[in-house]
Parts: sequence; structure tokens; C-alpha cells
Amino acid sequence: MVRRGKGRTMGTCISQGFLVFLFSWVFLLGCSGKELMPQGTAEDVKEPVLLEDVAATHAFIKAAEVVVIGFFQDSELPEASEFLTMVQNVQDVMFGLCTSSNVLVHYNVTVSTVSLFRAVDNKRQDLEIRDSKEIDATKLGRFVRMHELRWVTEYNPLTAIGLFNSTVQTHLLLVTDKTSPNHTERMHKYREAAHLFQGKILFILVDSQAKGNDRVMSYFHLKKSQLPAVALYHTPDEEQDVLPLGEVSLEAVKDFCNRFLQRKQAEESLKREDKIFKQEL
Repeated sequence: MVRRGKGRTMGTCISQGFLVFLFSWVFLLGCSGKELMPQGTAEDVKEPVLLEDVAATHAFIKAAEVVVIGFFQDSELPEASEFLTMVQNVQDVMFGLCTSSNVLVHYNVTVSTVSLFRAVDNKRQDLEIRDSKEIDATKLGRFVRMHELRWVTEYNPLTAIGLFNSTVQTHLLLVTDKTSPNHTERMHKYREAAHLFQGKILFILVDSQAKGNDRVMSYFHLKKSQLPAVALYHTPDEEQDVLPLGEVSLEAVKDFCNRFLQRKQAEESLKREDKIFKQEL
């Protein structure tokens, strides 16, 4: 059964304000470096890829879902040292380091900058460092965690910020129990669907067992007995569709998304026609 509806007012909806409220800035500001970035071991030293020309940098950016590049005029700068420390502590992201003036010019870098590139919405997120005293490895790690959207992004306090920073305005949430024996297969099918809607829909995983996610389920009027389920949310008008699933399948997810997008496209077309009609009066 599919349920459709408009979102609630700003105070209670799963809008940008809702997500920020849900996970609160207190959490973000209070997290220590250890909480954000598991420490590496001496035997597991991680080094960024040295990028010396534009072609190599372009290929590096295209090589993974998420890559982060530290652009510095000089690798001996204090902020470059903090970047290298951060690289050691974030083990699941590809990092590059570039000091080539030609590459910096190509990517419009004029000050020390840490840039995150993500494939899911072809977006680049920059953190410009104008004062090295104001930045450290922990803050750099938080920046990465906030913006590292993937084909399927798990909903948590940090990624909530990045999700609503994206230009993609339609979000699909898979609400499911990560401890289920079927979780791996569900995620395989869900991720496969995500590729089909690149740039149109952000695919999100909501673990029904995670603390606080009961509020997300409550917003979409979902009970645990209805899971797994998918919920589509359109951020500009807060419209939503909800579809409980017997099981996740590529066809079910694809059809659900296509119906939603087609309806929104038709609505936008009617709005444009109405606007043109009023202008002609």
C-alpha cells in the first residue's frame, strides 16, 4: 500500500530544520576526534596519493564514489600537516594531495583547500583554510564525514547535514533492520537501483534499530511490522510517498521512484503552464 501526503510544518517535518534538530548541533560540536575518526595503527599507515598533473587528478576523482583532495601551495604548511594526520584517521575514503600550481589553477584553488568530490550528485564541496590556527585534523575529519554522500548513504548525525546540502531534492529512504540476515542482499539491490537514479534521487539507509530513528519511522507513520519499507521525500514541498515492501527488489524500487518522479514532473509542468497563462492575462 502506498501512502502519499504533504509534509508537516517546519517544526515537525523531516525538512532541513527537522534533521538538524533531530541530531542537534550539540552532538556535532561535542564529538571528540576519537568518536569521529577511529585511530589507525602504526602498522596501518595510510598515505594520500600524490597528484602532479590535471589528468591524474581528474582520473583520481573519477575512481571512487567519494574522494578528498588536499590542495596546498606547499606540503610543509601547518594545514597540510593536519590534513595528513586526518588521512591516517579516516580509513574508508580515498585521499589525494596536490601542490602543483597548474592543477591548483585548473581547479580554481587560490588558498589552501580541502575538496571533497562525490559521484552520487557530481558535487564538489570545498573547505577553504584561510587561517591554519583555526583548523585541525578533527575539524577536517568532521568536514569529510558531513559531506561524504555515497550511492547509499546511511542516515546519521553527520550525513544528515550533507544530505540537505545536496542539490538533489528527492530522497529515498530504505527503512530496515541492519541485523536482518537479508540485509546484505537488500543493500545489493538497493545500491543497484541507486545507480539508475544518479542526480535525480539520493538513496538513504535508515537502520530501524538505531537510536533516534524511531522518530523517522514515526514521521512516515511506519511500524516495525511493516518493514522493510521505502519512503520518498521531496524537500521543496515536503511531499512524501511510503511503500511497505515484502522484500526489496530492483523492480519495486525502480517503479516506485519512476512513478513519483513522473508525478512531480507533471506537477511542475502544470505550474509552468499556469504561470505562463497568468502572465498572458
